[in-house]
Amino acid sequence: MSSFRCTALLTLLLSQLCFAQTTKDTKIKLGVRSPISFQATTPMASPEQLKMRLRASETPGALDLSMEKFEVILPKAYNKEEPHGLFIWISPNDQCALPADWEKVLSDEKLIFIGALKSGNTRETMDRMQLAITANDQMRQLYNIDPARVYISGHSGGSRVASMLAVAYADMFSGAVCFMGVNFFFPTQAKDGTMYEARYIPHPEIATLAQNESRIVLVTGSKDFNLDNTTAIYEQGFKANDFKHVTLLDIPGQGHGAPDKGWFKKALNYLDKKK
Repeated sequence: MSSFRCTALLTLLLSQLCFAQTTKDTKIKLGVRSPISFQATTPMASPEQLKMRLRASETPGALDLSMEKFEVILPKAYNKEEPHGLFIWISPNDQCALPADWEKVLSDEKLIFIGALKSGNTRETMDRMQLAITANDQMRQLYNIDPARVYISGHSGGSRVASMLAVAYADMFSGAVCFMGVNFFFPTQAKDGTMYEARYIPHPEIATLAQNESRIVLVTGSKDFNLDNTTAIYEQGFKANDFKHVTLLDIPGQGHGAPDKGWFKKALNYLDKKK
């Protein structure tokens, strides 16, 4: 087991010792989108961890969770005795939007949904990352979560943030679905010669873990304005750098909007087949 994964597991175990002090007592109704908030972030989301994992030149600011709110959806059939997956969503807007028909898919696939409010594209990238990492840690304390099914996802700009977390925090997120947006840590080039610069520099050890273990689905469409960008990163980024469990879904006639539930389920099925 890698030192990064050992560190993450140890941090999660230690944080559970102070669980009563870190999470507010909120009653969540099954099958209904409900508000939830947390009192303390996880050490894995600290400015120092982010700086190290993303090779950032500046130390990001600390997150004040007293100002942050999340929304969660527990499947109607949730039973604490049965492990469920966790689906962490990074929205491009502040409302934590998710297509309504996706909610049934999440319930059917035994996935708990959580997303941060006011975490849209106008928010600082490091803030959005800290919120997603905190949700990962805190939800594992609240519910019976299968560690092999902890998925990060998002749409457009939110998807770009999710794609970076999928690599830089591969010890905490086992898979990712990136809808109409993806970043990579090497430059790539589109068919028309457009260059897409590297957007982050992950720690080499954690990048190796992601190459060997992370399951990642890139979703685009023939009418998506990010099609060339996504395809270039899939071919020249993930495939050229020997990521073993990455696939591309190019949906005929699909624009930049969210695809229908059938494609959503297909993406989730790919992640689950590799668990």
